[in-house]
Amino acid sequence: MNEKIHHGRNIKRFREMMGIKQESLAFELGPDWSQKKISLLEQKEEVEEELLRQVGEILRIPVEAFQNFDEEQAVNIISNTFNKEAFIANSGGTFQFNPFEEIKKLHEEKIALYERMLKEKDEMMARLEELLSK
Repeated sequence: MNEKIHHGRNIKRFREMMGIKQESLAFELGPDWSQKKISLLEQKEEVEEELLRQVGEILRIPVEAFQNFDEEQAVNIISNTFNKEAFIANSGGTFQFNPFEEIKKLHEEKIALYERMLKEKDEMMARLEELLSK
């Protein structure tokens, strides 16, 4: 499994997970950008680091996530570890976790994400209202 990580596909995945449309990302990147240009960007296997940094700042995702995220690897890790006895120490001891605590943690993270998305939407609306009033 020596397949190269596809930066554009990762940008698209994270953008979609954040619920951000191509048009919104283009708007945030500046006047030289359009929905079509974002679509082309998301098809590129390799994206220059400066552009990854700009996209990362907008999505609040570290550049390394675009450069290193491999969906197949992530699925394998999750499928191989998400069970009652997921973590096995080198000593042979088994540690268990409480699935309810994991669900609670995921729920709290999702609420924080929604709150951030609402704040960003409000900020974008304010910027748009300011542009329209000019």
